[in-house]
Amino acid sequence: MRLKTPFAIDQSGVEWHISTDLVPYPEAVAAMEERVARIAEGSAAEAIWLLEHPPLYTAGTSAKPADLTDPDRFPVYEAKRGGQYTYHGPGQRVVYIMLDVGKRGRDVRCFVRQLEKWVIATLAEFNVTGEIRAGRVGVWVTRPDKPLTATGQQAEDKVAAIGIRLRKWISFHGISINVEPDLEHFSGIVPCGISEHGVTSLVDLGLPVSMDDLDVALRRCFSKAFD
Repeated sequence: MRLKTPFAIDQSGVEWHISTDLVPYPEAVAAMEERVARIAEGSAAEAIWLLEHPPLYTAGTSAKPADLTDPDRFPVYEAKRGGQYTYHGPGQRVVYIMLDVGKRGRDVRCFVRQLEKWVIATLAEFNVTGEIRAGRVGVWVTRPDKPLTATGQQAEDKVAAIGIRLRKWISFHGISINVEPDLEHFSGIVPCGISEHGVTSLVDLGLPVSMDDLDVALRRCFSKAFD
């Protein structure tokens, strides 16, 4: 599988691609690896790929077997990205990010912060305050409408996940933002190894946001984080 004609190219030359059908995970990984190789050799432009997967779980390089609580529920794939277990499925916008981190400062931590900034700016387009928490990967929202946690803290839910891998300084994998997935599907794992807090989506937060709405916001906010 190879990425086809982009639907847009931004001012910095990054191509934007979108798949309207559910993309099987192995096909997506193959397409990313093919594109990353071509970016590294200088024969293809950087790319952002917007898609959805059929229901599945992926295991990052830090995944713990005990955190896969229902291994027979959906297919499980070794992702070789950073992080632990996560869920992908319909209603979740997956954004695969194939950028030349070498040309963008050669600083992996800075790149991850840029991804976080991009997600937070995108959520702000819908008046959602996304926040980063030390020791917890991803983007979180506070839930004052929920009971306090077992330790007496305010409830917080994860609305977006981040997990990347680099090859020859080219990134792949990326981020996922929950628009309207079936949140019960997350119950087959301990998402990102964190059991104390939950998972939410834009629709679960009471926002009638469509996938198209999110895509427009992602494109609009990209330059705020990366230019």
